[in-house]
Amino acid sequence: MSYFGFVLKGLWRRPLRTGLTLMALATAIGSVMALSGVAEGFTESFRGVYESHRVDVVVSRQGSADRLSSSLEESYVAEVAQVEGVSDAAGVLLETLSAEDQQVYGIPAMGMRTDSWLFTDYEMRAADPGLAENAETIGQVYLGENLAGRLDCEPGAILNLFDEPFLVAGVFQSGSVWENGSMIVPLKQLQELAGRDGQITYINVVLDESIEAAQVDSVVKRITAVDAKLLPLATDEFVRSDTRMQLAGAMAWMTSTIALLVGAIGTLNTMMTSVLERTGEIGILRAIGWPAKRIAGVILCESVMLALLASVLGGIGASLLLNVLANSEATGGLLQPTIATSVWVRGMAVGLGIGILGASLPIWRASQMRPTDALRHQG
Repeated sequence: MSYFGFVLKGLWRRPLRTGLTLMALATAIGSVMALSGVAEGFTESFRGVYESHRVDVVVSRQGSADRLSSSLEESYVAEVAQVEGVSDAAGVLLETLSAEDQQVYGIPAMGMRTDSWLFTDYEMRAADPGLAENAETIGQVYLGENLAGRLDCEPGAILNLFDEPFLVAGVFQSGSVWENGSMIVPLKQLQELAGRDGQITYINVVLDESIEAAQVDSVVKRITAVDAKLLPLATDEFVRSDTRMQLAGAMAWMTSTIALLVGAIGTLNTMMTSVLERTGEIGILRAIGWPAKRIAGVILCESVMLALLASVLGGIGASLLLNVLANSEATGGLLQPTIATSVWVRGMAVGLGIGILGASLPIWRASQMRPTDALRHQG
């Protein structure tokens, strides 16, 4: 019997058992890839908020446990804007609102000055100027294109928030998926709604074009010198060190650990059973000159082939699941979970690791067999 033939015979000796193991392992690896894709999509959506506006530094409050709910005095924006090396600065207040009439809850709301560079950076479809004068509303809001679709609102529509009418003064498009699922409220107006007069959450800072990457730290130090309360961080560092991003990654791995354990046990059981069922065949191969290392190679090859096939199937399943998730009404327009190359590599590495782990005990069992004992088992 050829080496390859022996491998295939081992895999398909019990098709049902192999199929169930393949399904369990594919589910386990697919879970890892799907959860990793969600976590990375969440991080990329968060990073896209700043990259879409070319923000170089984000300034939040020093010592704040949650930077996205930190609180700074709005007056700091003008002080930061005067720092050497800073081109523009804009304060943002983050809150969460709900459109109860449309039963859409937890809408991210960004409060910002409508005369700031940050606001004019959006591609906006504005309502007819005459509507703002004639509509009986208490204020204006601007909706991201994905949120506008969920709320079925066009520029000029009336949106009720806190049982009060607001004019949808425009629908904007951003390079950030998260922003496209959010709304913009004029800063003073959101401060009044949230009871946070004169406060902002963080300051977006754009540096002078003359500032090179190596000089960013010096600008950060100058911003820190404005007041000890300020915590300026380069955008990448701000995103990486955010508590939500770290928790998303940690939860993805913690949740998938159980699935991986189940997949590893299933693989081990399949390979161990395969070795026991083929004790006689292994004895014959040892008797005709196959060394223990070659037998071990066959078992390892079977296990790795099973694991890699499961990785491919799991990855395809995860991609389909995330595609459904990205287009669902609950999460559409807020996250863009994708199976990036790094996630595929991670999934294949996990599958390979499970394959090697699942083959370890069967390899040891097969290596301990003596040809005479194996042949006696055959007889």
